Amino acid sequence: MALTGWIEGDESAEDMLSRLLTDGSPFFFLPPLHRLPLRVGNVLELVGPPSSAKTQILLQAAISCILPKEWNGLHYGGLGRLVMVLDLDCRFDVSCLAKFLKHRIMEANGLSSKDHHEQQLGDESNSHSKRKPNIFYDEELFAVCMRRFLYVRCYDSFEFLTTLKTLHYRLKKESEAHGISVHCLLIDSIGAFHWVDRACRPLPVGGDNRKSLSLLGVLETIVQEINNLLLVHPLVVIATKTTIIGDKSSTNEIPRKLGNWSATNNLCSRDSKCKTQHLPYHEYMPSIWQTFVTHRVLVQATDQNCAIDEVQGHSIYLLEWLLPPLKSYYKFAVGEAGVVVTS
Repeated sequence: MALTGWIEGDESAEDMLSRLLTDGSPFFFLPPLHRLPLRVGNVLELVGPPSSAKTQILLQAAISCILPKEWNGLHYGGLGRLVMVLDLDCRFDVSCLAKFLKHRIMEANGLSSKDHHEQQLGDESNSHSKRKPNIFYDEELFAVCMRRFLYVRCYDSFEFLTTLKTLHYRLKKESEAHGISVHCLLIDSIGAFHWVDRACRPLPVGGDNRKSLSLLGVLETIVQEINNLLLVHPLVVIATKTTIIGDKSSTNEIPRKLGNWSATNNLCSRDSKCKTQHLPYHEYMPSIWQTFVTHRVLVQATDQNCAIDEVQGHSIYLLEWLLPPLKSYYKFAVGEAGVVVTS
């Protein structure tokens, strides 16, 4: 009976092809990550100095994932999937996510944040309330989207490794419970424990046949566990990394192989170019991680303030695609409604 069940399978060839074509098709995130399409299996790194809106971009990506494409006849432009956030910095603001999400839902309903605020105050004499009476964001949709948001906080590398090693079973469980798959794995920030681990001496784990937990050994295991997830789950990985702008030196380590898998081969298999890249910042992550990344974006703050009404007075940030390299720069600002592209 078990053999017969295995031969029969649990889906038809038509269902399998439909699932593979849907999961493998390119898609776009909300701005400012809307310039290039991404596919499952891609690893996008958001690099920038502190306070350069990297976490805000992660919030925008999470909203793109959990919002549906359509809801009750209204177009929201989302993916309608689950998103998993691994918070290594312990600074990820879920309340900020909820605020941005409400604004996105209100925009789709034709209600601006100013209109919503005036209606909450009960001022029925203003022109906004007269034109759009009793229009609020869809609370049912908001609750559905927030249930699609999965959050885990890690306080050190050991908790991070433990989470990654058990993440396959959690993703499978959450997918079965919600009836949809997890589409995005967001990591904030991948280098959070780097300097603490670097200052510590390698820890022996016991036994002559097991290697010590050195900085490079930990990162090798992290990359391998994420790669194992990508092999069985149709995921896009987006990771932030805080770095120092201005020093163009980088690590000169040779990519190391992990058993029968190497980071370089894995990178090439996802249609990325394997070559040395000159970076406009000091790269402190080992090459095992650098070659694992398929897309890289550099974000920096500027001294300019935005003049657009929606984000007037807010700082303008500069975004540059380093991998693949694009010759143009994109400016954006972050306001109460989220990320707004200014050019």
